Amino acid sequence: MTARHTRRRFLGIAASLGGMALLPPWSARAAGTAGPGLHIWRGVALGADACLQLHHSDPAEAERLIRLCLDEVGRLERLFSLYRPDSLLVRLNRTGELADPPQDMVRLLSEAVRFSRLTDGAFDITVQPLWQLYAEHFARPGAHPAGPPPAAVEAVRSLIDYRALRVEEDWVSFNRHGMAATLNGIAQGYITDRVADRLRAEGMTNVLVDMGEVLAVGGHPDERPWRVGLRGQDDDLPNAEVLEIADAAVATSSCLATRFDVAGRFGHIFNPATGRSANETLSVTVTATNATAADALSTALTVMSADRAAALLDEIPNITMRVLSQDIGQTPT
Repeated sequence: MTARHTRRRFLGIAASLGGMALLPPWSARAAGTAGPGLHIWRGVALGADACLQLHHSDPAEAERLIRLCLDEVGRLERLFSLYRPDSLLVRLNRTGELADPPQDMVRLLSEAVRFSRLTDGAFDITVQPLWQLYAEHFARPGAHPAGPPPAAVEAVRSLIDYRALRVEEDWVSFNRHGMAATLNGIAQGYITDRVADRLRAEGMTNVLVDMGEVLAVGGHPDERPWRVGLRGQDDDLPNAEVLEIADAAVATSSCLATRFDVAGRFGHIFNPATGRSANETLSVTVTATNATAADALSTALTVMSADRAAALLDEIPNITMRVLSQDIGQTPT
């Protein structure tokens, strides 16, 4: 594969990007400290590996701040998780409505609708029925390798429409029976931003937060940028590229990061316009000023054509994108 430079802020790179990995001291496995005053926590948030690095001279205060952040993560997971039966999102999908939703739910759903409008529907949290259709199809013994029948896909696609999601300060609801939402393409970024906000409010200025997406508050305590490695799909391969960031966020989306079928033809990111997996692009990495935007846009840009993606990026300040296409013989313009 060869690197390809195309339009402004649109870059093809010479490796498969399966996700992000922070370079040392991130590569250490156990929680602890790395360097004077740098405290590291590792765990899981919204089902993904998570990590928090903060610089503080007082270990007890650093531990208090980490507990504060974990409490915030737990609170937000109870709102946004698809996998907790008691979450508010699960209740919305089950009942089709929420009365007096908490501010964070209204805020995140409003952001999701805003990004849907910005991307002409390429980002759409109401694709959850498609995920359910594909998951149920491939869970059956002897499932057809071509995926669900076209008629079934079209029937479910009629439920996919962010414009049928009503979001108000005191009410959230779906306008069509059978609709459901997933926040997996934006919630990790949102949680990352909220954790960073809590730490800023505590006066922290040298922090790296990764709750599924990465956000740097300030720079590294060694007076350099934080380093984020974009790793290949094979975790044993070296990093494809290293980004240096300060006061910026990075998110990567890859359709094949989660696959429904053994052959890997069907991944978890769907094109709402077709109802099919968005497999043309292997991965998209977005750098933005906040993790919510980076998360949502990396998802949307995975679905969009090269021309549409380049045009969108020309409209949004402070956004960069790195993309790897399945068809390396075609260069975006």
